[in-house]
Amino acid sequence: MPAPTDQRLSGRIALVIGAARGIGRAIAARFVAEGARVIVADTETALGEATVASFGGPSVARFVEIDISKKADAERAVATAVEAFGGLDILVQNAGIYPWTLIENIEPEEWDAVLGVNLRGTFLAAQAALPVMRQRGGGRMIFTSSITGPKVSSPGHGHYAASKAGINGFIRSAAIEFAGYGITVNGVEPGNILTDGMKAHRSADFIRQMEEAVPLGRLGTPEDIAGAVYFLASDDAAYISGTTIVIDGGQILPEGNDFRLSPV
Repeated sequence: MPAPTDQRLSGRIALVIGAARGIGRAIAARFVAEGARVIVADTETALGEATVASFGGPSVARFVEIDISKKADAERAVATAVEAFGGLDILVQNAGIYPWTLIENIEPEEWDAVLGVNLRGTFLAAQAALPVMRQRGGGRMIFTSSITGPKVSSPGHGHYAASKAGINGFIRSAAIEFAGYGITVNGVEPGNILTDGMKAHRSADFIRQMEEAVPLGRLGTPEDIAGAVYFLASDDAAYISGTTIVIDGGQILPEGNDFRLSPV
C-alpha cells in the first residue's frame, strides 16, 4: 500500500544516486510523491530514463548517467541538479555493489572496486554536494549503509562489510565537520530487502530461510527503507545528525535461532 503523502518536501531538490531500481528508486519515488524535484543518477541509462519518465518527466525529475566512484561524475551529478532545478537540498548516496567472494579469493582489483563505489562514492558525493549546500545555508546528506559490517556479517562479504562499516565512520566525521553549515549527515542500515534483484538471483528456499530469521516474519521492502530516508530528509529530523537507523525487522536482535514464542 503506498505511503500517505503530505508534500512536505515541496520546493526541495534532491539527488539520489543509485536510483534506477530497487531501494534507490523507491527513495526517489517517495521524494517525488512528497513534492521534491529529483535527479536520478545511475549507471543504467535505459532504466534510469524509464524511471524518470514514470515519475512524470523533466518537470519533476531528470536522469544523469554517472559512476559515483569517479570524482568528475560526482561533481557532474551535483551540477545537473543545479542546472536543472537551481540547487541541491538533499543528497542520497545509495549506489553500492556486493559481489560474493571469500576473503582468501578476493583480488585487490575487486576489493578496490567494492570500496570504490560504496565508500569512495560516499566521500565523493558528500564532497561534491558540500559547496552547494553550504551556499544554500544547509541541507541533508543521507547514506545507505547496511547491517552487514556495522552490526553483523557472513562469509563472502569481507569487502562489502568493510565498506559499509567505513560509511558509518564517515557519517560521524562528516556530521561534525558539516554541522556549522546547517547540514545534517545520517544513514540507514537496511537488513535483507526483497528487491527485484533478490527475487531474480536468490531461490525461493533462500528467501524463505531469510524470512524465518527475521522476528517480524518478512523481508523488508524498498518502501520500508524509503520511509526512513524520507524522515531523515524531512524537517522532523532537523536535530538528528551523525547517526544511522537500523531497518531490519528485528533481524539483529535474537541471540540464537529459537527466538519465537511458542504456545505452552
